[in-house]
Amino acid sequence: MFPVIYYYLSPYLIIMAASEGVVSGSLLMFGLMFLSALVLGRAYCGWVCSPGGLQEVCFGLNRRPAKGGRWNWTKYFIWVPWLAVVAVTAIKSGGYHRVDPFYNTWYGISMHDMPSVIIGLAVLLLVFVMALTTGRRGFCHYVCWMAPFMILGRKLGNALRLPGLRLAADPEKCTNCRTCTRNCPKSLDVNQMVQSQRMEDAECMLCATCVDGCPARAIRLQFAPPQSQTVRERGVR
Repeated sequence: MFPVIYYYLSPYLIIMAASEGVVSGSLLMFGLMFLSALVLGRAYCGWVCSPGGLQEVCFGLNRRPAKGGRWNWTKYFIWVPWLAVVAVTAIKSGGYHRVDPFYNTWYGISMHDMPSVIIGLAVLLLVFVMALTTGRRGFCHYVCWMAPFMILGRKLGNALRLPGLRLAADPEKCTNCRTCTRNCPKSLDVNQMVQSQRMEDAECMLCATCVDGCPARAIRLQFAPPQSQTVRERGVR
């Protein structure tokens, strides 16, 4: 589906449309990502994202864990200036006055002429190179301009105590085999998360790889408010 949908994930198209006072499909899509994250966290990244799928195909070539840590902040050095440019561009054009979900597409299809083919292939090449050079889901860790919308949406949902899709763990069942950590597509130390019962991580995309792979069934997905998780962390039943 990537040739059809990638313009709906385009940060440049949002700037281009803002210069004409148009709310593009990509801006609507990013807004939906933010809203969905209030209850679903980064499930979009784990279950739907096309570049994410390409990166996981590349696991056969490079399964090295991404470094993460403070390097995860590099995506914000892309996201914040981009967001500022969008705002300034929209203000200079007199604000938004039209909504066009299919802006600059051909009947909703992104890859419709030679420039769009070149752009699409360039994006895929960037994702591919990042996967080969920076480790598992390296593009998601360091570059992705969509991730901050969902990270902030998740934080807002937690602050509002909204019920949401979450990981939960039973550390007494854990055998410390570390299968969850070895298999995590985002290179998270899931074993440590289980032991501490702190299953919330900004980089977690709720893909359930740890749930499926745990031989002791110590990890599960559930739909619950963050307060319930806090109670479990305190050992209260």
